[in-house]
Amino acid sequence: MRLTREQRESVTLRARKALDDIRPFLEADGGDISLEEVTAEGIARVKLHGACCGCAMSPMTMKAGVEEAIKRAAPEIRSVEAVNIGAIV
Repeated sequence: MRLTREQRESVTLRARKALDDIRPFLEADGGDISLEEVTAEGIARVKLHGACCGCAMSPMTMKAGVEEAIKRAAPEIRSVEAVNIGAIV
């Protein structure tokens, strides 16, 4: 199912809110995250910043933290992709 422009706008707002909620945990370890886009196919593309970029725990953070938070806030999201580490979770 493809998301309409209006659906993508709604999903984007909810995904950004979810990232705002987990941001303090990332910042505590010297990292951060930004939502780059939500595609019509329901893929949330995020970018890790700071210490998160080179951290060996990034895949776990993506799966257990970021993906879970985004999908809880926006169930329309099918997957989450970190554009700067090549990980799709």
